[in-house]
Amino acid sequence: MHFQAERKEIIQKRKKDWRVWWKMTRPHTLTASFVPVTLGTVMALEITDIHFLLFFAMLVASLLIQAATNMFNEYYDFKKGLDTEESVGIGGTIVRDGVHPKVVKNLAWTFVGISVLLGIYICASSSWWIALIGTISILVGYLYTGGPMPIAYTPFGELMSGLFMGINIILISYFIQAGTITTSSILVSIPVTILIGAINLSNNIRDLDGDKKSGRKTLAILVGRKRAINILAFLFAISYLWIIFLIIFQGFTPWLLLVLLSIPKPITAVKGFIGKTIPAEMMPAMKATAQTNTFFGLLLSIGFIFSYYF
Repeated sequence: MHFQAERKEIIQKRKKDWRVWWKMTRPHTLTASFVPVTLGTVMALEITDIHFLLFFAMLVASLLIQAATNMFNEYYDFKKGLDTEESVGIGGTIVRDGVHPKVVKNLAWTFVGISVLLGIYICASSSWWIALIGTISILVGYLYTGGPMPIAYTPFGELMSGLFMGINIILISYFIQAGTITTSSILVSIPVTILIGAINLSNNIRDLDGDKKSGRKTLAILVGRKRAINILAFLFAISYLWIIFLIIFQGFTPWLLLVLLSIPKPITAVKGFIGKTIPAEMMPAMKATAQTNTFFGLLLSIGFIFSYYF
């Protein structure tokens, strides 16, 4: 009996350790990498066959860079005393789960190193100009919370996350498959870019009070909670209207209207923020914001696939 109890305790500890490491990557945010890579690759189907090794290399590299960015965020928030055991959300692995700060930072750099190796393969198979873009992307990921003037402390967090995780990833994913960039690929990348910025904004709305005390100057702090929620709703609306615009005025396939099936998610997100001030109460709204980007991007990808084969 003693042996069985001890074995059960070891198994439970391993499961907990696995969850801690997985949680540290902030998995609910990783769709912000998965969706752009998928969409960029699917759009390239119109003019070329898919090179699946390149697709998987780009996907894994993007996920690792984002996970590394999340870990740098974890590390520097701890170093600056922003994370406590009472912090809401899946950040705070260092203070709540006892993971050593140096381990978190080293793991982040390990992920960066692996993504660089994948990037070399991608460049060798497409263009070495991507190395420059990838280097800038990694630098921005580090500077988001690291360096003397972290991007996360400024009103530009939404813009930078949208640009580097939206249009940047979509166009690279498209280019390594098709060997070119088209006006259509740029136009389609815009609403996803906006929605990724919206994920960042929703995070800043939730953390508004805590960020304000720590001296941050995020967009949500500068405009206030009510206006920030209005901006979030505006970003959602623009994203859906943009697709309708592409269909009516740019001749894109009506299959893209599939994205309208995801509309309940942004409505849930906006309603979930209205009247709330306690961070824990806003977690469902944050989740709905991330799901908006996920469902929007995947439905957009499905719409393009249907247009090619039906």
